[in-house]
Amino acid sequence: MLVKESPSSKGRRAEEHIIGIFKSRGLELLVRNYSVHNVGELDAVFAGNDTVYVVEVRARQNNPGYPTPSESVTYSKRRKIYKTTKYLIREFGLYDCNVYFLVGQVTLDERGLVQNVEFIPF
Repeated sequence: MLVKESPSSKGRRAEEHIIGIFKSRGLELLVRNYSVHNVGELDAVFAGNDTVYVVEVRARQNNPGYPTPSESVTYSKRRKIYKTTKYLIREFGLYDCNVYFLVGQVTLDERGLVQNVEFIPF
């Protein structure tokens, strides 16, 4: 019998997987779940070689016909991410860095195990 996993535990597992990928590429996890009250939240931010990667992690089970995880990042969500990133840049003094915004799209199987990971710019 399969035990239904909560959405938050799937999200945490997806975040951990994304963090592992970036760290294996030699990037530093600058901050995780960076939040600015009444502005927004950033799932994970990585830094390396004068470049900052802001990653919005989205996980879904593989269900044909449903929107992909990256399609769930709406215009409104992207605006909140951009605004929150401005605070992060100011707080960490990252003015001279290139900033890339990515959706870390994680596809899970019915057991909640990672099947596929894609990074999609937005």
